[in-house]
Amino acid sequence: MSATPHQPAVTEREARQVAEAAREQDWRKPSFAKELFLGRFRLDLIHPHPMPPDEDVQRGEEFLAKLRDFCETRIDSALIEREARIPDEVINGLKELGALGMKIDTKYGGLGLTQVYYNKALALVGSANPALGALLSAHQSIGVPQPLKLFGTQEQRDIFLPRCARTDISAFLLTEPDVGSDPARLATSAVPDGDDYVLDGVKLWTTNGVVADLLVVMARVPKSEGHKGGITAFVVETASEGVTVENRNAFMGLRGLENGVTRLHQVRVPAANRIGPEGAGLKIALTTLNTGRLSLPAMCVGAGKWCLKIAREWSSVREQWGKPVAFHEAVGAKISFIAATTFALEAVLDLSSQMADENRNDIRIEAALAKLYGSEMAWLMADELVQIRGGRGFETADSLAARGERAVPAEQVLRDLRINRIFEGSTEIMHLLIAREAVDAHLSVAGDLIDPEKSLSDKAKAGANAGVFYAKWLPKLVAGPGQLPRSYGDFHPAGHVDLSGHLRYVERSARKLARSTFYAMSRWQGRMETKQGFLGRIVDIGAELFAMSAACVRAELLRTTGDHGREAYQLADAFCSQSRVRVEELFGRLWSNTDDLDRKVVKGVLGGAYTWLEEGVVDPSGEGPWIADATPGPSERENVHRPIR
Repeated sequence: MSATPHQPAVTEREARQVAEAAREQDWRKPSFAKELFLGRFRLDLIHPHPMPPDEDVQRGEEFLAKLRDFCETRIDSALIEREARIPDEVINGLKELGALGMKIDTKYGGLGLTQVYYNKALALVGSANPALGALLSAHQSIGVPQPLKLFGTQEQRDIFLPRCARTDISAFLLTEPDVGSDPARLATSAVPDGDDYVLDGVKLWTTNGVVADLLVVMARVPKSEGHKGGITAFVVETASEGVTVENRNAFMGLRGLENGVTRLHQVRVPAANRIGPEGAGLKIALTTLNTGRLSLPAMCVGAGKWCLKIAREWSSVREQWGKPVAFHEAVGAKISFIAATTFALEAVLDLSSQMADENRNDIRIEAALAKLYGSEMAWLMADELVQIRGGRGFETADSLAARGERAVPAEQVLRDLRINRIFEGSTEIMHLLIAREAVDAHLSVAGDLIDPEKSLSDKAKAGANAGVFYAKWLPKLVAGPGQLPRSYGDFHPAGHVDLSGHLRYVERSARKLARSTFYAMSRWQGRMETKQGFLGRIVDIGAELFAMSAACVRAELLRTTGDHGREAYQLADAFCSQSRVRVEELFGRLWSNTDDLDRKVVKGVLGGAYTWLEEGVVDPSGEGPWIADATPGPSERENVHRPIR
């Protein structure tokens, strides 16, 4: 697609360079997941399971108790679904409760909850209504509070954080009508003018944008004398002249979501509202998401818990052929999958969150894996629940109630969860993002070897460095503790099922994964980045191994604390056994797949070779362009912004 007149034309290489420049380049702290992809199973980094301080637990539990009471008595999820809007009194009630400031430090009027308890709160609210969870998450995980916490000046924190903690809702504006995961083509501009910047552009899918008081806006500053330029982050008051919310978008799920289209026309923003230096916008966005992504799997865990509850209650009373459907193997397998997967997802979430709180480990890969794995598995669990419920799973809660049955919104949960595979980095983008981090060690020593623009001397130097690295690294992938029958004996306590064998499998599989990655790099070299199917399977294997590790460590934690230890071991065993089947399939598909054939078919489809296959139907789609015009200029539409007070 050619660039529109107001949009920069960007080559593939330039787009890649922009994305690469935004990455955190260094690994200053250890990372369990990074080591896993390198074939090193560093169980010591996650076991014994890290624990929060007692005072954090007490503060978190006290808030959860208040929040649970609010969810049970003040939130009518069916009403939100029917009216496609969260009542103002519900949002104001959450403000009074302090829910807008869960992650904001107490000195700014927030609650100062840890990541662990913030996620537990989101799981709770999200189970009451997912649109509410999305509102609170977008406000605190990617909205104004988190970027200011990490990159803001003290003056910015003093001004904006007290507002965000109690009264003001925030939103994050990056996506544009023709710009999604390729920010190099960002068209919104921020032109310096004295002590201000003047912003022009259109932003799409602005979660919270319809009701937000404060916005984080990503805009491109042109390079000029005294200005480095580049994509830059700004705090913008939604009430500023020239800011227009032109549309409140509607979706297949999350019907209460306040998501819109926001136009900025000649919006003057003080330079004091710039977050970080010019050109640091993408780095700020990606760094914010390192822990911000954990909010999404939190709500996936909440969904899994609800799916398990409904599956248990329904399958015990619904009888077919003389016994409850739960005891028919075809249904029972689905219930086992939901139970085991919910246990593992909570294990992944709590482990990653506690590591984020302690700040001892670099969790950028762990958080990304949690988002990827949580969103995919929660969708599968909800789909299985709908299947278990049969026709009632497809029927709406209102319809069930109208004919006298329990109003179980299974189909709504399925619709609500679907966006999580797209939100905050689609599954496909997460595969590429995680794969880039997973091969970072290889590229750091051998990247110049496969870069066509590097000189022969650079390639020779890279070859020497790579030789030293691989001479030390490759021999360690041959054997390890996973081949010793007594390894990880702590995970085979008397009277419990044996989890040590699963950890030995993880260790062996991590080495196999690393060998597979090395072989692929040797085979494809510079073309490796085009092998997205292969890279996606590599990442999916890593996600399964991480989840297995977290599940085992959580089971051992629950055993040693005397809290459902026996049952936790059973669930971990079931999950790991199910996961191993998936891992073996993924390993097989690394080298036996239809990737090459699929590429040929795609060329045929786009070249019109199969248009005859489309005959015999009518297209009910309406008229209009595939992508809306986003030419800068004054708004010609009514402003549907509605601040909540």
